[in-house]
Amino acid sequence: MTKPVVTRFAPSPTGFLHIGGARTALFNWLYARGRGGKFLLRIEDTDRERSTPEATAAILQGLDWLGLDHDGEVVSQFEGAARHADVAHQLLAEGKAYKCFATQDEIAAFRDAAKAEGKSTLYRSPWRDAAEDSHPDAPYVVRIKAPQDGETVIRDEVQGDVTIRNSQLDDMILLRSDGTPVYMLAVVVDDHDMGVTHVIRGDDHLNNAARQMMVYEAMGWDVPVWAHIPLIHGPDGKKLSKRHGALGAQEYQAMGYPAAGMRNYLARLGWSHGDDEFFTDAQVKEWFDMGGIGKSPARFDTKKLENICGQHIAVSDDAALRQEIQGYLQAAGEPALTDAQSQGLEDAMYCLKDRARTFPELLEKAQFVLASRPLDRDAKAEKALNSVSDGILNELTPQLQNASWARDDLEALLNQFAEAKETKFGKLAGPLRAALAGRAVTPSVFDMMLVLGREETVARISDIAG
Repeated sequence: MTKPVVTRFAPSPTGFLHIGGARTALFNWLYARGRGGKFLLRIEDTDRERSTPEATAAILQGLDWLGLDHDGEVVSQFEGAARHADVAHQLLAEGKAYKCFATQDEIAAFRDAAKAEGKSTLYRSPWRDAAEDSHPDAPYVVRIKAPQDGETVIRDEVQGDVTIRNSQLDDMILLRSDGTPVYMLAVVVDDHDMGVTHVIRGDDHLNNAARQMMVYEAMGWDVPVWAHIPLIHGPDGKKLSKRHGALGAQEYQAMGYPAAGMRNYLARLGWSHGDDEFFTDAQVKEWFDMGGIGKSPARFDTKKLENICGQHIAVSDDAALRQEIQGYLQAAGEPALTDAQSQGLEDAMYCLKDRARTFPELLEKAQFVLASRPLDRDAKAEKALNSVSDGILNELTPQLQNASWARDDLEALLNQFAEAKETKFGKLAGPLRAALAGRAVTPSVFDMMLVLGREETVARISDIAG
C-alpha cells in the first residue's frame, strides 16, 4: 500500500514571497491536492538574525492571496532545534557521527596545503576514527561519517538519475561547536517528522540532496521522492532579479493581477500539459504531474501573464471579482469602494470584464458607475462636447424620460433620433460617452444606460445639456 502524498513548502522568512518561491509552493500544492494528499508549511527560521516576523507575515499573506491553503499548523524550524540535536547525538552514540576538535586555523592550513599540492581541498578530519580517550577538553563540532567510496545516486523525478562520487562528499557538520544544529540536519529531521513523501524544490538545492541523504540513510529513514525544478529566468535568459521588475507575489496583487490568472501562469511556467495554456484549478489539479516539468529554466513573460489573467477575469464569477477587487485596492493602498460603488461594479461587470487584463484596466472602464455627479471629464471627452452636441443632448433628454428601458428599445430610439437629426449614431456616441462617463473610452452607451438606470442617465445628460 502506497503512502498518502505529503508535500511541503519551506521558505526562509528573510523577505517577501519571491515569485520563484510562489511557483514552488504552487507545484507542491497542486501535486498534493491532485492526489488527495497533504500540503504542509514550514518556516525555516533558524537564521535568527535575518528571520523577521514581518517577513513571515508577508509570506503567509502572499500564499493566502494565491489561494494556496496548507494543512495543519505552520511549523517553525527553530522551535525544533532540540529534536534536531537529539538526532545528531543519536548518530554520535551509534558511531555514525563523531566529534571533531579541529580549529578553523587547522582546517584553513589543511586546505592551503592541499591546494599547494594540487590535491582536493575537501576537508578530511583526523578525528573521524580517533579513540575517545584521545579527545581533548576543547570545543568540538559533530560531523556525520560520510561514505568514502562508491557513489550516491539521487533519483530525481525531473532531473533523472544524478550520480555523485562519494569521494566528493565531506563529513558534513551536524552540530556547531555551541551545540546548535545546522540547517542541513534540521531540514531532514523536519521532513521526516512531518511525513514528507515528496520534496519539490528549486534545482539550486540539487547538490544538497546527496548530503541530506547521508542523514536519511544513517537514521534508517525512507528517502523522499526528489523533484528539483529549474529556476525562473527573466526575458533575457538571466536569473530573475529586480532588474526584470516585480519579484514579490504581493507586488503582483498590488498591480491588479487576479490570483486565478497568476496560479494558471505560474503553473504553466516550467510545466506543460500538451498545448493547453488556459486552465482552471480543477483541471490543473487533475493534470499536474512531474513528467510535465521541463529541465530548462522557464522565462517570465509579462505579456503572457496579462493574456492569461484577462482570460480568467472574463470567465470569473461577478461577485467573486467584486470581492477580489476590494482586496486589490487594499494591497495597492487605494481607498476601498463604498457599498454603492461595489454593488454598481458588480451590476456592470458583464460589460467590463471581457477585455480587461488587470483590475486597474477593469476599474478604468468602470469609472462611469464608480463616479458621482458632477463628473470630471478627461480631455478627449471635453473635445467631444460643443454647442451643437449640447443642443442635441438637450433634445434627447425628454425622449429618454419616456422610453422603455430595455436594450433593444434604447437602440431603436437612439438610432431613430440620429436619423431624424440627419446623422449617424456614431456621431451621437462621443457626446453621450462624455456625458455618461466623462471618458472617451467606455463600455457601450447602451450598457452604461442600462447599468446607470433612467434617472441617473437623464441627470448626467442634463448636467451637460441643461
